[in-house]
Amino acid sequence: MRILIAGVGNVLKADDAFGVEVAHRLEAMELPDGVRVVETGIGGIALVQELQDGWDALIVADAVDRGRPPGTVMLIEPDVIDVKALSWGERSDLLSDAHLATPERVFMLARALGVLPERLLMVGCQPLDVEAIGVEMSEPVTAAVEIAIAEILRHVEELNALDPSAA
Repeated sequence: MRILIAGVGNVLKADDAFGVEVAHRLEAMELPDGVRVVETGIGGIALVQELQDGWDALIVADAVDRGRPPGTVMLIEPDVIDVKALSWGERSDLLSDAHLATPERVFMLARALGVLPERLLMVGCQPLDVEAIGVEMSEPVTAAVEIAIAEILRHVEELNALDPSAA
């Protein structure tokens, strides 16, 4: 099973660095064969390029504002919009940003290109302040990094258990 783990976010916007920090810590760990970790920052097009290598699963770590208590880790199975079902104007509005700075837009483009893996999971963390500027994450989000890593590793283990070629 080939699994891509991507950490996304902006290291200059405090808690938005969550996914980047998760990726950096995972990069320092010994992971199972077939698992690769990338940090794409806010340049979503880099993630789409990584997906062109062909993956069985994608796990994305990111700060996600869902109005929960700060530091809450959420496992999210994203609904990906099929751009083929949209009008030309809607497609243009949604995909005109060349950076594709949100995971949702990355997923849409990757699906349209036929490179989005069938197995997709986001591991999100509720930020304390979505607008905060700075290089330090808040205490609740910093504490959530280890929880997110544990959830990602658990999911990798589950995916590998499903892989018939691993037996």
